[in-house]
Amino acid sequence: MAHQLKRLVPLVALFTSLSAFANSQATDAFAPEIATGLNKKSLVVSQDWMVTAANPTATNAGAKVLEQGGNAIDAMVAIQLMLGLVEPQSSGIGGGSFLVYWDSEQSKLTTYDGRETAPAAVDSDLFIGEDGKPMGFFDAVVGGRSVGTPGTVKLLWDVHQKYGKLDWKQIIEPIAEQAEQGFVISARLAKLIANDVTFLAKHPDTARYFLQSDGSPKTEGTLLKNPQYAKTLRLMAAKGSDGFYKGPVAESMVNAVKSQSETNPGLLTLDDLTRYQVAERSAVCAPYKQFDICGMGPPSSGALTLGQIMMLTEPHKLDKLGSDNPVSWQIIADASRLAFADRGLYMADSDFVDVPSAGLLDSNYMRSRSELITPNRALASATAGTPLLLIQAAFRPIKVLSYLQRLTLMWSIAKATSFQ
Repeated sequence: MAHQLKRLVPLVALFTSLSAFANSQATDAFAPEIATGLNKKSLVVSQDWMVTAANPTATNAGAKVLEQGGNAIDAMVAIQLMLGLVEPQSSGIGGGSFLVYWDSEQSKLTTYDGRETAPAAVDSDLFIGEDGKPMGFFDAVVGGRSVGTPGTVKLLWDVHQKYGKLDWKQIIEPIAEQAEQGFVISARLAKLIANDVTFLAKHPDTARYFLQSDGSPKTEGTLLKNPQYAKTLRLMAAKGSDGFYKGPVAESMVNAVKSQSETNPGLLTLDDLTRYQVAERSAVCAPYKQFDICGMGPPSSGALTLGQIMMLTEPHKLDKLGSDNPVSWQIIADASRLAFADRGLYMADSDFVDVPSAGLLDSNYMRSRSELITPNRALASATAGTPLLLIQAAFRPIKVLSYLQRLTLMWSIAKATSFQ
């Protein structure tokens, strides 16, 4: 049945990643970041424009850009660069980003992949220890070994050159000034610093920036200045992305990853930095009620997984059950388990793996998977399903596949269809 097309995406949505901290928590030792509390916020309504970010300082930076006549891309650049200052544990120019962008003039939704890429010298043994076994998580993460080629700056520069309105330097200078003047450490950042004192103390630069002279963590309310970040931003303001990927900043990054990470050096090179390219990709959209829920496709698993969860819950009429009903929670939980089972088997970097995106969001496939959910009875187990498109591919006469290969594929599909 046809559904009304409404793009449930913001004008600009930027998702970033930076492993500046190796966080842990009691229930999940490998969580990207520990939870540090929940703050309830009032509902806000706006007629013309709205800015939202993880930190109010970054939100204000984006709002000021719009007030000066900038557009959404200009505001995105300001927000992301300010987040790199005030939320270093979550986001920064040393990491990677995804961008979901709606061009209202062309009525076009597109996405940009600016995530980190592996250095060219990486091989399958990168995270294998001297004993031939996989390294422990923190043994692999802390240091230069896990550092990829950063993509955020290239993404910001490329899309600003294509869509931006204000002058690039005009956007960056206020962020550089804030870095020089300093910002107040938030409650969240303070808790994360305290959680990772052991790891931060291992490297002089992180110890000097995040810890007191006696080795104790800097606390909430402390004014933290970062003149080096300001210097880097001004190089970027003057030279664009070349100010980051070439010259002294690039050389400093490579040196830090390879030479100064003596206990766990990485493989990043200047050539990796100069060769980095942002990829424009098609968005992934999942139908839900009268809407299309759209987001970043592979190599991100976000839009596919969220889309599956929404499609799996739709037949169960959550709106009638209500948000405070434990049955609603159980249905959402089971839908999440099924979606994450598919995520674990099928979703990967689409530049190297064929990801069956259309099959994973196929309405018939989603309907069959949703039938596995029984209200008031949690799933005993949740395994990956077999999208119809994969089954069709197995039976389709493909010249490059031998008869034996097709039989092997069909056998694998038959095994995978055992849901429970």
